[in-house]
Amino acid sequence: MGLTAEHMKMWLEKTNDYIQTNRDYLTDLDQAIGDGDHGINMSRGFNEAVRTISSNQYKTASDLLKEWGMTLLSKVGGASGPLFGSALLKMSIAIKDREEVDYASLRAAIEEGLNGILLRGKAEEHQKTMVDVWYPVVRLLKENESFNPQTFRETAKTSMEDTKDTQAIKGRAAYLNERSIGHIDPGSASSYYLFRALAEVVEEGRISL
Repeated sequence: MGLTAEHMKMWLEKTNDYIQTNRDYLTDLDQAIGDGDHGINMSRGFNEAVRTISSNQYKTASDLLKEWGMTLLSKVGGASGPLFGSALLKMSIAIKDREEVDYASLRAAIEEGLNGILLRGKAEEHQKTMVDVWYPVVRLLKENESFNPQTFRETAKTSMEDTKDTQAIKGRAAYLNERSIGHIDPGSASSYYLFRALAEVVEEGRISL
């Protein structure tokens, strides 16, 4: 069994739980090197996505991801909305019309999500952005033929933590130059919560990917 629209809904809800629980932490991260509104913006956008999706029915995972992405684009301020929204929209296109998402499709979708972020944000790896979590996750998926939730989760977490030692090259944090070192990138932290939630959906649902 692959991932269905119902699993995608669970993924959104779990991600939202992490975002709401860690809203102040995400804000603190952003106050150190950015505008200071990342946690607030993500909290508002994900709450709205849960509200919207809970009141509708979706036949395919693609339809749900598209709605999720569109909601973030319209409700999340700053750079986060366009970046996360674009990623989810690209993912929805990659799995269009599939009622169940298998490993190959998930791998292609997350890679397309990364491409959406790259297209929108113009960042590269090791520049202290959310890309620093998405790239390693995509590499992991491409190097394997099945989904290991623990390895997936650990890869995302380690990649997030590694941004602490990276100097920012892109975004507002880049103005701090060397002073940006020593702080975890907030977009990377949100990306970690996103991927951690996905790993838990697969793990708890005993989904074979």
